[in-house]
Amino acid sequence: MAGKGSVALVTGASSGIGKAVAISFLKAGYKTVLVGRRAELLQEAVQDAGALAEDALCVPADVTDPDQVDELFKRIGERFGRLDVVFNNAGISGQAAPVGDVTFENWRQVLSVNLDGAFLIARGAFRMMREQSPQGGRIINNGSISAYVPRPGSVAYTASKHAITGLTRTISLDGRPFDIACGQIDIGNTASDMTEKMAKGVPQADGSVRAEPVMDVSNVANAVLHMASLPLEANVQFMTVMATKMPFIGRG
Repeated sequence: MAGKGSVALVTGASSGIGKAVAISFLKAGYKTVLVGRRAELLQEAVQDAGALAEDALCVPADVTDPDQVDELFKRIGERFGRLDVVFNNAGISGQAAPVGDVTFENWRQVLSVNLDGAFLIARGAFRMMREQSPQGGRIINNGSISAYVPRPGSVAYTASKHAITGLTRTISLDGRPFDIACGQIDIGNTASDMTEKMAKGVPQADGSVRAEPVMDVSNVANAVLHMASLPLEANVQFMTVMATKMPFIGRG
């Protein structure tokens, strides 16, 4: 069972959901590796958690770069010697437009971060968890409600999140011989910079534009912490955490 003293890795940890989850891990006593593009924001997250410097490792890195990801796992091994939990969270939303108007460059940018990055982090974590002693660990992928149903004008983001579900299922299967569990948290309308526009109104499947409810990010952090805390004999395969009154059930 992961918990105090275990080692957790959080990508996209400089803001929003990733920052909240990283702070949650630190406050729960995990040794925590925070990954993001901006070093100063990673350090702010550690300070906000009131964590000791020896309990945190801040690594500015681009998760789409295989060499930087390899260096990340090398540093984790040198600093902590093992890895118990990964929250595979880094992602971007991309261009909001009908599929006919989306540029190939934007498509590739979203898929590079949301899928290539998630794969590279999962691959590195899998290798480390397979080789360490005691063997095993847990990978938690950040999916989305869009892994089930799209919003209008979200082809790249939606395709990437459907692919994350395939990644989750495959890692779950491949990880069985090595005590590597993999689950996915699908999140709907967490209050963040990405959801500020929802208070003003966002396009709906029926062509209307309506404001949507949001929920506090602490609900997601608590859910991820629960998934991480289970013994490896148990796994939350898929969890949906959403603002209760958002248009998901019955969307469209």
